[in-house]
Amino acid sequence: MKKSVGIIIGGKTVEHEVSIITGLQVFDNIDKSKYEPRIIYINKEGKWYAGSSLHDINSYKSKKFDDAYEVLPGFKGNKLMLYPHPEIKQRFFGKKYDTYEIDIVFPAVHGTNVEDGALHGMFQMNGVPCGFGSVLSSAVGMDKVIMKKVFQNCGLPIVDYVWFYRSNFEAESEQILEKVENIGYPLIVKPANLGSSVGISKANNRDELLFAIQVAMSYDRKVIVEKCVENVREINCAVLGYENDLTASLCEEPVGWKEFLTYEDKYVNKKKDASESKRRIPADIDKEVEDLIKNYAKESFRAIDCCGDARIDFLYDGNNIYVNEINTIPGSIAFYLWEGAGITFTDLISKIIELAEIQQEQKKSTIVSYDIDLLNKMGSNGKHK
Repeated sequence: MKKSVGIIIGGKTVEHEVSIITGLQVFDNIDKSKYEPRIIYINKEGKWYAGSSLHDINSYKSKKFDDAYEVLPGFKGNKLMLYPHPEIKQRFFGKKYDTYEIDIVFPAVHGTNVEDGALHGMFQMNGVPCGFGSVLSSAVGMDKVIMKKVFQNCGLPIVDYVWFYRSNFEAESEQILEKVENIGYPLIVKPANLGSSVGISKANNRDELLFAIQVAMSYDRKVIVEKCVENVREINCAVLGYENDLTASLCEEPVGWKEFLTYEDKYVNKKKDASESKRRIPADIDKEVEDLIKNYAKESFRAIDCCGDARIDFLYDGNNIYVNEINTIPGSIAFYLWEGAGITFTDLISKIIELAEIQQEQKKSTIVSYDIDLLNKMGSNGKHK
């Protein structure tokens, strides 16, 4: 019997549209002989929807979802239940909207409110297998400040950085600016909890720094400022697995990358010259550098307790390698990094689902309740009898 897989896309995030692309790619490539996939769409207001029109990208382009209807998430017997919203109206006389049971959740989401552990927490609490790690790995992977602290503690190489809250900057901007400038220009300014290069700027002087900080603070209450590594190359590597059974992918190098890729560079712009590929796979690096990057990628993956498939981005200046960040749910599931290693997109999706089930089985063997009859030992005034 096929297992029902709910592919969740969208969400209240600036990476909403990117998530739609990733999710539909997963839907198109999932092994339909083993799984029955269903798109679950969370719109920008946070409402959940089901319906076959959600499986077609043209529906999102035209914003016309002919058969889509709002659903409410519920849980029963370690399954996600999608109940028709009680306020929806029947579009045809006598038509009934279905209640769907989902065996496994495949989150194809990016950014805050969805990739940061918020969704994982709901499924973890209700015992539903969910791909791509846990609340912990998702939250740490999303917050660049916490992520760097973990990597730093594990001995992984990272660039110099300073971070602060928006409220701190509003109260003591001069002290923070002095601390930031001690790193030395040029600098890269980022919101701590966003991806896809949204809100990221480069600063070469005080005026540019002030502007970059204002931009970053408009997206997040927490800002991180990093030393900009000059004459740098970005090298990316994905890791697949769980705990100590990890495999590193091929390495890639985005072509034309400078300090960072803009949102448009990543998802919108198209090269007119077919010879100008947007990425070089495998990256043109020495075997020694490649091996070191792959080892760092596995260590980064293990450091935040990832599960499934994650992409780790590195900075390489010809001498030094720095771990830049980890993407716990990479765009397009980073399938292009695995094809050269003989793992198809379909196989990759199946492996992520299998790992989610393994992780869930492990949780079942963990004690989560300890009954010592404490309540009957307490008096009516809350003191021990």
